Amino acid sequence: MLLYALKRLLGAIPTLLLVITLAFLMVHAAPGGPFDDERVLPPETRAALEAAYNLDQPLHRQFLNYLAGVVTGDLGPSYHYRDYSVAELIGNAFPVSLQLGSMAILLAVLAGVAAGTYAALHRNTLLDRIVMGLALTGISIPVFVIAPVLVLLFAVKLQWLPAGWSGNDGAGRLILPVVSLALPQIAYIARLTRASMIDVLSSDFIRTARAQGLGTRAVIRYHALQPAMLPVLSYMGPAIAAILTGSVVVEEIFGIPGLGRFFVNGALNRDYTLVLGIVIFYAALVVLLNLLVDLLYGVIDPRIRRR
Repeated sequence: MLLYALKRLLGAIPTLLLVITLAFLMVHAAPGGPFDDERVLPPETRAALEAAYNLDQPLHRQFLNYLAGVVTGDLGPSYHYRDYSVAELIGNAFPVSLQLGSMAILLAVLAGVAAGTYAALHRNTLLDRIVMGLALTGISIPVFVIAPVLVLLFAVKLQWLPAGWSGNDGAGRLILPVVSLALPQIAYIARLTRASMIDVLSSDFIRTARAQGLGTRAVIRYHALQPAMLPVLSYMGPAIAAILTGSVVVEEIFGIPGLGRFFVNGALNRDYTLVLGIVIFYAALVVLLNLLVDLLYGVIDPRIRRR
């Protein structure tokens, strides 16, 4: 298992290198520069700033210098937040995004698995169609539509929950962002769970368990749930990454000081190093999450572990 994990990590190096290269070229191909704002800088000041940040060098030299820094863990200084490095900004903001993402994925798994299992046990009934219809609706509506609708309903109309992060304390300010992130994933997980659970419930070992006198709850809990979770588990890696990257929109809407807001502000301010640092961080996170999912496969399914 350890050798497999090391091989996967080494195999991810070319992928990360490709991500860094493409992100670097796309960021530098955007019009304007990090020191372009409403106030025009004197040519001498601009030249001094570009020399201080090595922006006066050829593009290939800038890329090699940046790549050397990434290898050593140095993501460079931020052009906009002058007193902070990119690593410090990510370190300060990621715990907030991680808190939102963890709560959202927990809610998505609990609600999605429960809804999918319930729909599978009541297959082709009216309740099954209602659950799957709601799931299809949740998949179709994007996060940037869900979040403002929830704010309008629960914060503006009913005034039950705060509409933003700043100026509010307690768990109440987390509810709307977490629900906004979790709703699309609940829909996906519910549909995956239903399809997988229907397939598992038609297996021979489930019929054997029923023949031994086990009730439906015991069959689901001890025999059907674990194998039915394999498709859901394979979806969890991309789902967690989607929740964390989807928080870019949610954090901007609710004014949450997470990685999403830094990414948006970095793109608007042409803060090359900040945007690149967050992209690299997300790419490495996706690689690690997919590796973790593959390792958990072996824990859930002994056949995969033996192979």
